[in-house]
Amino acid sequence: MKQQGLSIADAVNRVPPFGTLRAFEAAARLLSFKNAAQELHVTPSAISQQIRLLEDHLGVPLFHRRVRALTLTPHGAAMLPQVREGLEALAEAMALVRKPTDAASPLIVSAPPSFATRWLLPRLQGFAATHPDIDLRLTSSLDMIDGRSDPGHPLFIEGGDDTIAIRYGAGDYRGARVDRILKAEYVPVCSPRLLKGDNPLTEPADLRHHTLIHDDTVPDERARPTWKQWLAMAHVDGVDPLRGPHFTDGSLAIEAAADGLGVALALRTLVRPDVKAGRLAIPFDAPMPSQYAYYFVTPDAARGRGDLARFRDWVLEEARLD
Repeated sequence: MKQQGLSIADAVNRVPPFGTLRAFEAAARLLSFKNAAQELHVTPSAISQQIRLLEDHLGVPLFHRRVRALTLTPHGAAMLPQVREGLEALAEAMALVRKPTDAASPLIVSAPPSFATRWLLPRLQGFAATHPDIDLRLTSSLDMIDGRSDPGHPLFIEGGDDTIAIRYGAGDYRGARVDRILKAEYVPVCSPRLLKGDNPLTEPADLRHHTLIHDDTVPDERARPTWKQWLAMAHVDGVDPLRGPHFTDGSLAIEAAADGLGVALALRTLVRPDVKAGRLAIPFDAPMPSQYAYYFVTPDAARGRGDLARFRDWVLEEARLD
C-alpha cells in the first residue's frame, strides 16, 4: 500500500527510534531534561543523548539549550503536538490487543467532594445514557485538592496508578496527561432571603451587618481568595475579614450560605445550578480569580484505555458548554 508515493515500509524506515520520540515528548512537555529523566526513570544524560540522536536524524535543532532554561525551537514546537498525538494513538492501539479484558474493567475516577457532588454528579445521567457500556466508579476525596494529600506521591491518587483523577490545583502533575477542565473564580453567595428584610445586601458595605462564611478547603491561602482580599478588591472598610465560621469542605460552606447563616465566597461553577434554582443568590457580581483550576489527570499507565478517552472527552465537552 502506498500513500503519496511513499510505501508504509519506506515511511517506517524514516521514523526515528521510538526511544528518541518518547524522550523528546517528555523533555518538550516539561522543558527539562532532568524532569523528563525522572518521569522516564532514566538519567538526564540518557535523555540528552536521545535528543541528540533525534536531532541528528532530523538534521535540525529541537531545543535551545541555555544555562538556566530549556526552550523549544520553532521546529521543536511544531513537532511536539504531532509526536504527542502519535504516542497516544500508539498507546491506545496497543491497549486494544494487549488486554482485551480491560474494556470490562471499571473506570475509577476520584474527584474533590464539592466538584463530584455539585458539578459531575448532576451530569452523569446523561453520560450513562450515551455510554451504557462504560462501568464508571466515582469516588470523592479531599486529597484530590492540592495541599491536602501526601506530597511524596506525584499524582496523589489513592486508588493506584490506573485511577483517574479530577484534581483542583496548580496543574503540575508529573507522569500524567493533564487537561484543564474549568478555571476557577470565586463570587459571594447567600440565601435570597438576605437580599431583603432588615439590613438587605444591596452593596458590599452591607456585609458589615452579616456573618462571613469561610471556605478553608484549600489549605494554602495564597491559592484561594479570602474575605480580606475580596473586601480590599471591593474597597470595603469597616468589616472584620476574619470573623465568622470556617469550613474545611466547600459544600458545607455553600450549604451554610443557602441556609441563611451568612455570605460565603464560593466557586461560581459549583453554585450556578443553585443560583438558577433560587436556592442561592449572588448579591454582588464581583468575581475574584483563583490560582487553581480543575484538571483531568490521566496517569501514563492508563492512557491507552478507550473508555477513559471517551469519558475525558465528555467531561471536557461538558465543561466547554458550562
